Amino acid sequence: MNASRTHAALLKLCTAAMMTAIVFVGNFLRVTMPVPLGGVTSFTLANILCALSGILLGPWYGFMAAGLGSFLYDCTNPVYAIEAPITLLTKGMYGLVAGLVLYYLFKNRREKYGPQVAAAFCAAVGYMLAYCVKNYFYNASIQGLTEPVQRWALVVSKMPATVVNGLIAVIFAPILGVALMKALRAAHLERILG
Repeated sequence: MNASRTHAALLKLCTAAMMTAIVFVGNFLRVTMPVPLGGVTSFTLANILCALSGILLGPWYGFMAAGLGSFLYDCTNPVYAIEAPITLLTKGMYGLVAGLVLYYLFKNRREKYGPQVAAAFCAAVGYMLAYCVKNYFYNASIQGLTEPVQRWALVVSKMPATVVNGLIAVIFAPILGVALMKALRAAHLERILG
């Protein structure tokens, strides 16, 4: 029995490491654009993978995979390197919220599309709020924007990409989540699910 638990824990840890690598690579799938007040914003597919981490792995491993994958990407990109610790928390929160909603609110219906959409939606809204707060306080300060109207202008200039990224994640993370959960169950690997 103890060997079985150890095997299950090792399998889950390896799956979380794999999802971390997938989130890291997914961050390279982006279109970066300048914003009017300086700085950049991106349309990226990484939010899909952050939500998928929480959907598949549950809240804690989902936090780890989404946060670490995005953190490592930021560390490799000079534009984002200074924000890497903040990204660890905000993107990690993406996986955490998706996992919490799916695994604690929808315990018996986790493999259904509707509950996964709800989990991805809550995660996207939570991330958007955290991203707005980060832009208002951190990014605006880095750029020397001191007036509230300037700070809000920066937040508003980055919102279109943030909303599009969130909507794409709400649509596609559950599609992938349902398919992967069915495949894992068919392969008798349900132990890796949160």
